[in-house]
Amino acid sequence: MVKIKKAKGTDTNVLALLGRVTWAESHGHFIDDKNNLLKYLNKNFSVSKIKQDIKNPKNHFYIVYVDDLPVGYAKFVVNEKQEIVDSNNNCRLERIFILNEFIPLKVGQQLLTFVEEKTKALQLDTMWLSVYIKNDRAIRFYEKNEFKNVGELNFLVNGETYENIVFSKKYKNQ
Repeated sequence: MVKIKKAKGTDTNVLALLGRVTWAESHGHFIDDKNNLLKYLNKNFSVSKIKQDIKNPKNHFYIVYVDDLPVGYAKFVVNEKQEIVDSNNNCRLERIFILNEFIPLKVGQQLLTFVEEKTKALQLDTMWLSVYIKNDRAIRFYEKNEFKNVGELNFLVNGETYENIVFSKKYKNQ
């Protein structure tokens, strides 16, 4: 049974571990220098960083559980500006990560649908995100969910540049 719950301060260890593992599973093979990968994971998925992030009221974290086991999470940031996204009332889907073993269960689709409903409830009109240009599975997922390619941005991993596609999705008037 799939359940999605808003993450609390007591969930920081789970979020940090899920973040490290899922980011390494989905992006690690794209990073040539494994020392850069380790530095990125240590910086962005430490318990202290997640504790700091979860306290920020602009950040919304949701954990997805399968049979009470945490298997992924989403993080969206309310009103994070992006110059190529035409909206002042938006959110950035910064992370939607599912452990590889659970991807075939379509848990990511359920989590995205859930997050989109939360976005609409907050009366935001646009969701945007970025995806590495070589991450074909993620690109197909967002295109299937009616996200439109609106441009590109560079994503840095310890000084190394990775070209990303920016996807955006507008929502009808609430």
